[in-house]
Amino acid sequence: MKRDAIREFFRRLAAANPEPKTELEYATPYQLLVAVVLSAQATDKSVNIATRKLFAAAPTPEAMLALGDEGVADYIKTIGLFRNKAKNTVALSRLLLERHGGEVPKDREALEALPGVGRKTANVVLNTVFREPVMAVDTHIFRVANRTGLAPGKDVNAVEQALLKRVPKDYLLDAHHWLILHGRYVCTARKPDCAACIVRDLCLFRDKTA
Repeated sequence: MKRDAIREFFRRLAAANPEPKTELEYATPYQLLVAVVLSAQATDKSVNIATRKLFAAAPTPEAMLALGDEGVADYIKTIGLFRNKAKNTVALSRLLLERHGGEVPKDREALEALPGVGRKTANVVLNTVFREPVMAVDTHIFRVANRTGLAPGKDVNAVEQALLKRVPKDYLLDAHHWLILHGRYVCTARKPDCAACIVRDLCLFRDKTA
């Protein structure tokens, strides 16, 4: 996709949704961090159902630590890989208290040192909480970037770097949310809704649906 088309691509997404937000429910940076960790290989909807009760019982690292692995697991057992995620949630809560005074660090290296936190999760937190212009590439964004010709890449790291170079600077801060929502509701995996797509004419996908 050419530069002018990319700018128009994001201009339209921004016009349709001027203030995009994550669909994960949270009240504090800590809760967002936990929600993103729980969302790996799970839908935001399923995570929200579980965390509404979990965060009511354990809204802070101290409270989460008090629940323990089994206590957290009981709240999130409807989510895939719940036992490992419960273990990571308790462990990251402990490290936040030991290393960061219970606060979520504004530092990629410190975030990625926490159990269950990889580059994508760190990027989500840095972007959503600290409003840094980074790009968290999940399966939706990977698909949209490749399918549309926006920023093709063989893996998530390649797509992330391509997006950071190609997305206009004035749209970069919210590009993650626009792309993930577009992939979740319009440019879906099995049958993209090309007829309802506001960037259809800019997209380079050859097999557009009717």
